[in-house]
Amino acid sequence: MKLDPPKPVRNGDELRKQAAQRLVAANPDQIYLGQVPDILLAIPVLEVELRRDGTVKNVHVLRRPGQALETLQMAIDAVHRAAPFGDVSRMPQPWKFTETFLFNDERRFKPRTLD
Repeated sequence: MKLDPPKPVRNGDELRKQAAQRLVAANPDQIYLGQVPDILLAIPVLEVELRRDGTVKNVHVLRRPGQALETLQMAIDAVHRAAPFGDVSRMPQPWKFTETFLFNDERRFKPRTLD
């Protein structure tokens, strides 16, 4: 799937929002939208470090899920499919954003930024 080119971002809020929208667009078969279930299967949290052009430099795991451990790799792969995230060179460094992946029982996720 080919994504539209990302827009340049000027601050962390713009970066997080654009990143979450690109996660949804790049991973349509792994997404759910709407109400988050009361009980989630897994909640991995990633910090994504970018290069100035918005490509992924590093992905750091801030929270590993206690169960359904495969969802961690699913989240990391989703980040790479959604990249690049926009020119961040006008933002102050470090060029990073954090995303929480809310996985339901069907192993589909919703970026918490969109909740």
